[in-house]
Amino acid sequence: MTGGPGAVLVLGEALIDLVPVAGDGGVRAAQFGGAPANVAVGLARLGTPAAFAGGLGGDGFARTIEERLLAAGVDLTLCERSGLPTALAVAEPDAGGTGYHFHLQDTATFRLPDLSARASGFGAVYVGGLAAVVEPAAAAVRATALAAAEHSLLVVDPNVRQDRTLGADHGSAALRELCDLAHVVKASDEDLERLWPGADAEETCRKLAAGGRLVILTRGARGSTAYTATAPPMSVAATPVEVVNTIGAGDAFAAGLLSRMGALGTFTATPEPEEVRDMLAYASEAAASVCAQAGTEPTVT
Repeated sequence: MTGGPGAVLVLGEALIDLVPVAGDGGVRAAQFGGAPANVAVGLARLGTPAAFAGGLGGDGFARTIEERLLAAGVDLTLCERSGLPTALAVAEPDAGGTGYHFHLQDTATFRLPDLSARASGFGAVYVGGLAAVVEPAAAAVRATALAAAEHSLLVVDPNVRQDRTLGADHGSAALRELCDLAHVVKASDEDLERLWPGADAEETCRKLAAGGRLVILTRGARGSTAYTATAPPMSVAATPVEVVNTIGAGDAFAAGLLSRMGALGTFTATPEPEEVRDMLAYASEAAASVCAQAGTEPTVT
């Protein structure tokens, strides 16, 4: 499948989340994770051809990750492989959301391929998350993003994490640069507040959109809003759901957004207003389907 105008290239990390098991004290369960990997799985589950380009190691966790991606129908042809171990993310949910402590050094997870020569072969290229700021992956992400900005539709989801085990200034600068390159930016209000401290998230969206971008702001239970350079902001309410889990909801939203965009005929940063409304509503349903279950795969039909 590798490539095609209806396919999405997802470049980034696939890792293991260590998640607390309810009622079992300090016991943690190993769970498939990594925002880009979640997006790739979500796209495939929603019927959009997706190629994941990440670093896969030689341990049991890597085999679990590969099986999960393949079971969803994700193309792994472009992955980089090594005998190194898989990165771990220790999840620490609380009333304010889920924080993480990462174990990233000397892992296969961040040995990513430079796919700048392949970017033009896809309808859209998605980047963001840890791989955008953790070397050596960050260099490959930046090179591929530069090519995608010229020859494809570059979609950036900064997915800012509180603990990246590296300098906050360095990580923020890299993510801001990717947002400036992007044709489509999907970000939460928390992402924008961390990347542009002291600035109003809505005003940041307007400034990004003024450069010709489609900017999608998500606010969890408060819904989502799309900003463009030529039309008033358009908001859609969150799909009502009894929340079981919030891990992966933002990734499901991104997958839903891109899947619907592709289904409308083309990957573009300038959809018609009714198309924007349709995309936001579908993405909201995808996110809600994840919130209603223990897993991270959207189940929208």
